[in-house]
Amino acid sequence: MRIRLTAIAAGFAVYAIATAASAQNAADTVQRDVNQQNRIEDGLKSGQLSTKEAGKLEREESHIDKMEANALKDGKMTEAEKQRIERAENKASRDIARDKSNAQTGNPNSASSQRMQADVQRNANQEQRIENGVKSGSLTNREAGNLERGQAKVDRKEARAAANGHVGAGEQRSIQSAENRQSKRIHREKHNERKND
Repeated sequence: MRIRLTAIAAGFAVYAIATAASAQNAADTVQRDVNQQNRIEDGLKSGQLSTKEAGKLEREESHIDKMEANALKDGKMTEAEKQRIERAENKASRDIARDKSNAQTGNPNSASSQRMQADVQRNANQEQRIENGVKSGSLTNREAGNLERGQAKVDRKEARAAANGHVGAGEQRSIQSAENRQSKRIHREKHNERKND
């Protein structure tokens, strides 16, 4: 009987460690999203990135968010999934650095750049809210995955709007509408009763 209870306790301990590692993997990848969104915004603000370059980078961020969503749809992020996502994040990081240091510049004071800056800042804020939810336990990994899928959609909208180098007022309203829906979704998911299992 004692051996059986010890084996059960050991099984629970292994499960708890695996669950904690998976939550940490999710939090780490979302923190990287926050950092990269902030770097894109900084590039727009400094004029190192044009609106068009930022749009291409947002397309890349959309792909990463989708990878995270797929990895978390079963509620877990394995080490192999985390490594694949990290490779994509590393590539995006290099692309951000390359675009910020090339000869192409943007006008940070243009209406288009200002719109893109606001949208990218909102992305960073939403990603931060997701990360905080994962860390605090108010979001399950599965919920974080669903929210990352929503972030991917917002990033794609931004990428499409900026593809021609100009984000118009109507395009920004459409993006803001998607961001508002995503913000409500984040709030709802963080305040329900679900917890990581």
